[in-house]
Amino acid sequence: MKRHTSIYPMLMLASVLLISACSKSFLEVQPRGLQLESNYYQTPDQAFAALVAAYNPMGWEAGGSDNTYIDPLGPLNSASDECYAGGGGPTDMAFWQVWNTYTLTPALGPQAGFWDRNYTGIYRVNVFLSKIDGVQGLDPATKARYVAEAKFLRAYYYFWLVRLFKNIPLITHPLATEEIYKQTQAPVDSVYHQIETDLKEAIPDLPWTVNIPEEGGRATRGAAYALMGKVIMWEAGPNNNSRMLEAAAYLDSVNFSGYYHLVPNFPDIFSPDNKFNSESILEIVHTGAQNAGWGNWPNFLGNVYTQMVGPRSYSGPIYWSGGWSFNPIIPSFVDSLKGDPRYPYTVANIDSIVNAAPGRSYTAGYQNTGYFIQKYAPLAKYASTTGQPELNFPNDYIEIRLADTYLLEAEALVRGGGDLSKASMLLNAVRARVGLGNVAPTLKNIYHERMIELATEGHRWFDLVRLGWAPSVLAFKGFQAGKHELLPIPLVEMNNTQLKQNPGY
Repeated sequence: MKRHTSIYPMLMLASVLLISACSKSFLEVQPRGLQLESNYYQTPDQAFAALVAAYNPMGWEAGGSDNTYIDPLGPLNSASDECYAGGGGPTDMAFWQVWNTYTLTPALGPQAGFWDRNYTGIYRVNVFLSKIDGVQGLDPATKARYVAEAKFLRAYYYFWLVRLFKNIPLITHPLATEEIYKQTQAPVDSVYHQIETDLKEAIPDLPWTVNIPEEGGRATRGAAYALMGKVIMWEAGPNNNSRMLEAAAYLDSVNFSGYYHLVPNFPDIFSPDNKFNSESILEIVHTGAQNAGWGNWPNFLGNVYTQMVGPRSYSGPIYWSGGWSFNPIIPSFVDSLKGDPRYPYTVANIDSIVNAAPGRSYTAGYQNTGYFIQKYAPLAKYASTTGQPELNFPNDYIEIRLADTYLLEAEALVRGGGDLSKASMLLNAVRARVGLGNVAPTLKNIYHERMIELATEGHRWFDLVRLGWAPSVLAFKGFQAGKHELLPIPLVEMNNTQLKQNPGY
């Protein structure tokens, strides 16, 4: 009998199994999941459920030690030159507000959410890898795939951590109680080495494709190649071009694999009706099928960020009425998008819609500009009629998509002195998709294309830091060079541990 391996119901199971530990720190004496070790990992089904539990933090929308909303897009967009924090007032989602104004402290900011999400994933991976050899009845090919997925996940979680914090503990095995408070920060080169080692070991045993109805959301070989290319380019920074052609080769393995294609119609990329489309390389799964209510907090599977970026008390067509007005788009960034064919699919001009007919209205939120995020907007047709609508939007988050890897490969080829004709083809394929003509494959043009193509998708802040532009571009928000390239280590993680705070905090 074929075992059904849909990620959706298994994510629900994982959220139930781990419901009691969602606010725990990885440094706690009783880390989450520990209570399962003595009687778990005995059968193939239990091994698979444990693997899915390792995927689960990727889609966290709430929880962590602060027990609040921790979707990564909200804080990242707040920190960039694309959006303000917004919301209902200057203290609404204070963790986002202080990144928007660069007034973070070790006690206040989004850092605890990022830290908890990723170290929880790492902890679950490490337990899984320590137990998998003892599972009876698991065939060798399935076991190899599971191990590859776990190593991909560990690389993924560490890549998030090293970009945001740089100075982090490197933990590759379950910690004994006596080890927990002795952890120190590893040399950053060691972290990158572990990330690359995990990805290199994972790639051969990951499939190129998965059966979407049953396995959508699981790691693929393309996702691992793409992540490796991103890792090398981030590690290189703005000036070290020595590994650019190596990065280009990894990205090329995705871009010319034949398994991915640009979606012809740009807005279709983000539609909940078009999940796991041909452009999607790594997609974070959300679903409204759970019919979650507030009693499910924080273990709901819908995309609450969709709810958060909608207009507040809205009365009019197209959009859900009950948004929370977070991440209004900054007018100067809107100006950079105007005239581009992607503009109406990136920016929701709510003022224009409201002013177009009598009887329409919305309540202006904090830092309102009238411009809202369209890519993840809460469309009325997707608002759940069961459960709590705010918690059940089905919009997935495509964390890595083909246009991203096209433009990264183009950048790597130009920086590394590679094939400029291929760089031109990659850059202009992204432009041609929306009806724009060819431009020269210069770094200036490639970076501009990334800004427009990937707007509000969580890439901009990382690009500004990676390329060394953040101090100048984000000066209007208060960004300080040498400090704000990193988040502070969460204050709670400093208590009774060997960790040292990041510079400037």
